[in-house]
Amino acid sequence: MSKIRIAVPTKGDRGMRDNVADVFARAPTFTIIDLVDGKAKEVRVEENTASSLKQGTGPIVAKSLTDMGVDVVVAGELGPGATTLLEMSGIKAIRVAPGVKVSEAVRRALDELGSTQ
Repeated sequence: MSKIRIAVPTKGDRGMRDNVADVFARAPTFTIIDLVDGKAKEVRVEENTASSLKQGTGPIVAKSLTDMGVDVVVAGELGPGATTLLEMSGIKAIRVAPGVKVSEAVRRALDELGSTQ
């Protein structure tokens, strides 16, 4: 059984129907999707408590996602610091266009993951 946890920076609380936020660390929410054998088993939305900080949001968000056990981040824009921290934590970063539906972003991530394994 293949399990993977994906985090997507999102604009609201609509889960798989939400849209990918324009930015990673300052997204209002993160939609966390637990996949088993490529199918969503659990979807939850977490508030991004670091989004209102003046600076240092990237490292804080990267640490939070690491602590949540995230395997993959699917985002539109990722700063170099956040990208490095995610990579150091073993989290794969996959880029998609901001504004796409979370469901589409997850599908694209699965396609990319399938081609790299």
